[in-house]
Amino acid sequence: MKSMADSETGITKPDDFERTTLPHLDAVARFALSLTRDRSDADDLVQDTYLRAFRGWRTFRPGSDVRRWLFAICRNAFLRTRRRRGTFVESEDGDVDAMPAVQSHLQAMREGLGDLFELIDVQPAIERAVGQLPEPHHSILVLVDLEGHSYEEAAAVLGIPIGTVRSRLFRARRMIQESLIAFAEDAGLARRAAARASPNEPADTVAS
Repeated sequence: MKSMADSETGITKPDDFERTTLPHLDAVARFALSLTRDRSDADDLVQDTYLRAFRGWRTFRPGSDVRRWLFAICRNAFLRTRRRRGTFVESEDGDVDAMPAVQSHLQAMREGLGDLFELIDVQPAIERAVGQLPEPHHSILVLVDLEGHSYEEAAAVLGIPIGTVRSRLFRARRMIQESLIAFAEDAGLARRAAARASPNEPADTVAS
């Protein structure tokens, strides 16, 4: 006979936990790696996440989003670890420096870099830029743009207002664009874009 607690949760057996949570193991592992940026630390974080999830399984409400629940546990476990080590400080001002990024983006578009980006393979540069994003912008970009969470879901996972999600994501995307602009400059695309934008102006001569 089920206890009152069992009746309220609807899910009590270990195999129910495994059947419900294990399909999301790969997604949790990707998220853990995006947070720790270290394979060994990510593996430890995944194990900690699932251990905490199992211990708190009776608090999970059947029918709710189990992936979001796991991500929230993973994020909280990560924060606890980093704070114990004294290596993580969360910023509450997500868009304090957004305007310089916007200005940089608009300047690049005026120079025609947007069109040239479509002609080359920038995937390696994007992956590198994402990996170099600082917190808290890295987590929000991974959740929304890579894992496909909505703003509301990301806000619930991170425990922040939706407005903060929007501002941090805005800044994260602009930081990616800044990295791509730097990539374009290193690759000589900026000069090509300028030449396309001003076809009547003589090109700079290159000393031999």
